[in-house]
Amino acid sequence: MKCTSNYLQCEGRDIHYMEWGAGHSEVVIAWHGLARTGRDMDDLAEHLSTRYRVICPDTIGRGLSQWSPEPGSEYCLDFYAKLALSLVDQLGLSEFHWVGTSMGGAIGIKAAAGALRGRIRRLVLNDIGPQIAQAATDRIRSYAGNPAAFATVSELEQYFRSIYKPYGWLSDAQWRRLTETSTRRLPDGRVTPHYDPAMVRQFIDHPDDYELWEEWDSLALPVLCLRGESSDLLLAETAEQMRSRGPRAVVVNIPRCGHAPALNVPEQFSLVERFLAG
Repeated sequence: MKCTSNYLQCEGRDIHYMEWGAGHSEVVIAWHGLARTGRDMDDLAEHLSTRYRVICPDTIGRGLSQWSPEPGSEYCLDFYAKLALSLVDQLGLSEFHWVGTSMGGAIGIKAAAGALRGRIRRLVLNDIGPQIAQAATDRIRSYAGNPAAFATVSELEQYFRSIYKPYGWLSDAQWRRLTETSTRRLPDGRVTPHYDPAMVRQFIDHPDDYELWEEWDSLALPVLCLRGESSDLLLAETAEQMRSRGPRAVVVNIPRCGHAPALNVPEQFSLVERFLAG
């Protein structure tokens, strides 16, 4: 299925998104994780595009979207939810489904409880919940805040294969695409991940951003949570609370994955597809 690359001005910022399955009436917003880009959703989006129109944004500061000139106030869930509201309003979407990996899922919780309440029909959370483990936050900050740089793209790919090993199985072609769609070249010629390192200020300027139990308990929509069975970010006890509080999520553990499943294999496609279809 053909996809297109597009840009919109949202809250005064230039936001890039990929669109798959244009022409379908049902829509899925597929939002990526903290230090990633919307291209991570390519496999899932291509699969869903036979039935759904799928919109995959790059968050501000990631991929091809503008870097924030005000990182202290704009790299946070509140602003990301404002960007989401602006995006769907400009696209003329009155209701839609939401699939979010890690940070993308947290934006979904925030928006579903606030700016997009009543417009998100079904919510898929990929290894994220209303509370995250501090140890995982520290781990992510250790590499995301000071991104590595390499002389060659091949070296960067090996780095990605190492730090994203918890994603589970990816083919060689998928690893190569992950690398090429999240690479930028530095002035000295080296290559580094394609995001603004200042985006980790979220954890400094907004230390309670991922404490979302109040929002969670206010939700009343169907929620599917996919948890990597060895995830160090979404702990098993948190996932268990998600089953009994708020929207009472359906929780499925994904074998041979940590944080976060790559949403790139038929078994994961089927889980998402069946849930969205009700």
